[in-house]
Amino acid sequence: MGEEIRIMVLDDHDTFRDPLAFMLEREPDLTVVASPRTLSEARVILEDAGFAVDVALVDLNLPDGSGADIIKELYGSRPRTTALVLSATADQRHLATAIEAGAAGVLHKSAPMADLVEAVRRLAAGEQLLSQEEVIEALRYLTRVRASHREAEFASARLTPREREVIQALAEGLGDKEIARRLHVGEGTVHTHVTNILAKLEVSSRLQALVFAVRHGVVTIE
Repeated sequence: MGEEIRIMVLDDHDTFRDPLAFMLEREPDLTVVASPRTLSEARVILEDAGFAVDVALVDLNLPDGSGADIIKELYGSRPRTTALVLSATADQRHLATAIEAGAAGVLHKSAPMADLVEAVRRLAAGEQLLSQEEVIEALRYLTRVRASHREAEFASARLTPREREVIQALAEGLGDKEIARRLHVGEGTVHTHVTNILAKLEVSSRLQALVFAVRHGVVTIE
């Protein structure tokens, strides 16, 4: 077997992280040099200029943020380190964000141990597990998502304070009569506000308007 491969395992689930570290340590060429639970713990470890790691196994959903953040920071401070995302979710946006940050590969947490060990060795040898096409598609996906988000922000910004009050009332389950009483206006005025809201958000129903408003933080639901 080749030179020692130093591994960091970043995952907040003890029942996954500890057995994984144990199994990796059984391989003659693999050594787990750190096993932080959170981003903050990982950052403390990385503050040590003498800390060296070849492959970082990173969970994306951490208690204090996204694993994609530590991937970006790793490449900034240790360009020779490679990162492999271990995810229990198929959330395309999270995975694409990790790839944008510099992740060299993605494996599901349920992948066989043999596949994980092989991936670690390939990454340590300088291979890229993701194809150029996969990286480009991930970046295209994020570009589309961000463009859609900007359009949504623009649409939301067009709502007047009164229209925001109306859609908040709708989110609270109020009917037109109740909204009219709350705002001290006639029902016809409420209908006009709703029509304007639908037009500005470019949706065709009140339900679609509510979904849009909740998704983009225009209203809150308790």
